Amino acid sequence: MSLEDVLRELTDPAAELAASKLTELSGLDQGKKALLEQTWPEIILQRRVSLIQELVELGEDNVELNFDAVFFIGLKDRDADVRTHAIKGLWENEQRTTLEHLLDMLVNDAAPVVRAEAALALGHSVLRAEIGALEEVDIERVENALHNVIEDDVEEVEVRGRALESIGARSEGWVTDLIDQAFDSGDRRLRISAVHAMGRSCDAAWLPVLYSELESDDAEMRFEVAGAIGMIADDSAIPYLLPMLEDEDAEVQAAALAALGEIGGDTAKGALEDVAAAGDSALRELALEALSEAEFAEDPLSFSVRGEGGGAEGNGAENGRS
Repeated sequence: MSLEDVLRELTDPAAELAASKLTELSGLDQGKKALLEQTWPEIILQRRVSLIQELVELGEDNVELNFDAVFFIGLKDRDADVRTHAIKGLWENEQRTTLEHLLDMLVNDAAPVVRAEAALALGHSVLRAEIGALEEVDIERVENALHNVIEDDVEEVEVRGRALESIGARSEGWVTDLIDQAFDSGDRRLRISAVHAMGRSCDAAWLPVLYSELESDDAEMRFEVAGAIGMIADDSAIPYLLPMLEDEDAEVQAAALAALGEIGGDTAKGALEDVAAAGDSALRELALEALSEAEFAEDPLSFSVRGEGGGAEGNGAENGRS
């Protein structure tokens, strides 16, 4: 099927496009991108949204597919949902052009949901900065942009929180201060984002603060605490995670299981094996996934993928956390 045929069907609301047809949108050269850009306004909104969403999923499932040209068109769409999903599609794109778009959208996009997504996506640049893979001039621009948004009292709290989560991975004293301020702010959204940022810092110094929220009445807070403990991955936290396996909230239980998988070691794996043996079907599956994660971290070249029938040999693992 040619690109022209795909575009013809995209503009036909009655046509249903199979994933196999959408692969024609992968790796577009400049000429084909121009053709798609010309056709884009003729595609109805619902289809533009679903198209971007499906392309994001296809790209995640097959690393050989590259829909970045479509996502760049989506960044300029008049609809906020399309722009938001387009940012998700470019999450790991490390081109300077992408960084320029994200910095601009963080500050200037009219929709808070888009600004929040841009803030989250800039977290990838923060990680690159932390490992020395980002140019100094870009590090400064990213840090300043996120810092300014976090301290902007007029900005939507969701956007400020997402910016804080992204900058949390940066090992700088001023970042620690921002996390402290947000946690002590009394604002629920900022406190939850501060906990997430603590996890992204991978600094065990935050553990006592995280422990103080283990019995919070807020299930989302407990969920973020478990996730943050998992990111820090200090085995001293295992005794604090074990009671969370009995949490009344299923998502908190899942986060605790995933955290144990990230920490690994005999104690964590023993707890996961107990859940896998005695838990309900949903928890059992999550425990098995976490066990695979722990085993893969210990020995990436040789680990067993556990299934219903026991330990079949495998050569890869799925990470249950994003």
